[in-house]
Amino acid sequence: MDIPAGLTESAFFKLLGCRLHSLETGVAQVALALEPQLRNRANKLHGGALFSLVDIAMGLACSSTHGFDQQSATIECKINYIRAVEGGEVMCTARVIHPGRRTLVVEADVMQGDKLVAKAQGTFAVL
Repeated sequence: MDIPAGLTESAFFKLLGCRLHSLETGVAQVALALEPQLRNRANKLHGGALFSLVDIAMGLACSSTHGFDQQSATIECKINYIRAVEGGEVMCTARVIHPGRRTLVVEADVMQGDKLVAKAQGTFAVL
């Protein structure tokens, strides 16, 4: 899917240091490298940065489903943190599992290599 970067890369996306890996209808893959400013007091990837990565990838999956001419907003999101990230890069894959007219339900997996780091599910309103 060929979308201008201005539609896929928000200011917050850039602030975190996200990188769009791939975007297809209903599926978005976004990568995030562990930079010093994203570390928590235990020197691991901060859970808030991980949650933000998930929300960004889910939002892009929604936009690729209903079109970038419409907006969507997070209604709710639940995340399970499975393992800590000490370094390197993580990849979030978000998939729309229910593309409704008013709401979309999205699942996301965050992986580091072949290891599951976090799993999330969210509901988004189509505005």
